[in-house]
Amino acid sequence: MRSFLIFWAGPLTFLWGWYFLSYYDLSMGMYFFSREMHDLVFQIYGQALGIAPESIPPLVARACIIDTGLVLGLIAFRRRRKIIAWVKEWRAARAGYGKELPSISVS
Repeated sequence: MRSFLIFWAGPLTFLWGWYFLSYYDLSMGMYFFSREMHDLVFQIYGQALGIAPESIPPLVARACIIDTGLVLGLIAFRRRRKIIAWVKEWRAARAGYGKELPSISVS
């Protein structure tokens, strides 16, 4: 499961790290992170897909959100017994916490 998360989070971290560094032209002297490279990459993808280059980042963001939901759903499904036990324990603790304390009579 750990390697699954690494192979899921690694590319997403790389993609969005590159995207924001190149979008804001924080190139640090490397062409790879320049705004010129950013525009060129999205121009190539836009021509290949036949859509406007400006519409690609929101599509990629939606795909990442859907993929993240699928990954978290898979993790929750695999650990459903632990999650159900934790929810039952949490509800029992909350139920006990909400009870009023017995009153103390002061004479």
